[in-house]
Amino acid sequence: MAIGTLTRRRAVLATGASLAAPSVRAQAPYPAGQSVALVVALAPGGASDVIGRIVTQGLQTRLGGTFFLEHRPGGSTSIAARHVARARPDGTTLFLGSVSTFTLTPLTMRNPGYDPINDFTHITQACESLFLLAANPRWPSLEALLDAARARPESISYATWGVGTTSHLWMEDLCRRASVRMLHVPYAGSPPAITDTIAGRTDCLPALLAACKGHMEAGRLRGLAVPTATRPPQLPDVPTFIEKGFPDFVSTVWYSVQGPPGMPAPIAARIRDALAEHFADPAVQAFMATQGMLPPEIGEGPLLARIRRELALHRELMARSGVEPS
Repeated sequence: MAIGTLTRRRAVLATGASLAAPSVRAQAPYPAGQSVALVVALAPGGASDVIGRIVTQGLQTRLGGTFFLEHRPGGSTSIAARHVARARPDGTTLFLGSVSTFTLTPLTMRNPGYDPINDFTHITQACESLFLLAANPRWPSLEALLDAARARPESISYATWGVGTTSHLWMEDLCRRASVRMLHVPYAGSPPAITDTIAGRTDCLPALLAACKGHMEAGRLRGLAVPTATRPPQLPDVPTFIEKGFPDFVSTVWYSVQGPPGMPAPIAARIRDALAEHFADPAVQAFMATQGMLPPEIGEGPLLARIRRELALHRELMARSGVEPS
């Protein structure tokens, strides 16, 4: 899809079946007589679509009305963010934000056209996507990879889906913590990075679980470590970085729900409460687990605290890795 192209699709889960039974709605449908767009900053077909459908189904089921996905890709997610930041705060426009929109693009673009804190009504986190350090199978363990990197600085390569992306800064953080220097090989997206790591042209890469689990099961990739507090049930045989001697190395790719600035507090609260109920449903949680996703921490406060914390971290990592705003 060309940059800026606008598409609208009804939010029906790919399973073709509802993940949760309707709840009793004590209030009138929201919003009365109007459709609500959940603006997605990426083109259709990726992980953002999956979580977007989960969000819109939950809101439609529990609030009534009609919710749909509206794709506005391009500009490192800034096109969609600017659109939402300028929309009417009447509850008819929502945003599926992400770690990229709120803690990376404001640092990697000289003028993204929005303030990540003040130009939005921050409603709640929407989910966390599990990712891990995966490697070509010739590497038997994380220790072997890091030992080689220490012995031969910049001889071990890691693939990412671009300079200044979550994957790049996450690997810079790992190298800093491990006191090693590796060679960064950026790609235009995750699929070619995975392909070249499987082929042995690069040694390792950070990858979303949903994108690499099949390759791991087939023996084409090996999971070296996962940055979670405990081993996720989807990866019982992959150790955590904590187990490998990195005590506070816990990180995920996350998504969030925002509205335009000035959204009335009662509207934001209704959206937040509906999503809290939806994400607590066991069927929804089971479906998310199959996609390598974790239920979110609900609330405006935790979301804002996370944005501020990761903005500071990514600013430090960009300075260390020499990434300049463009």
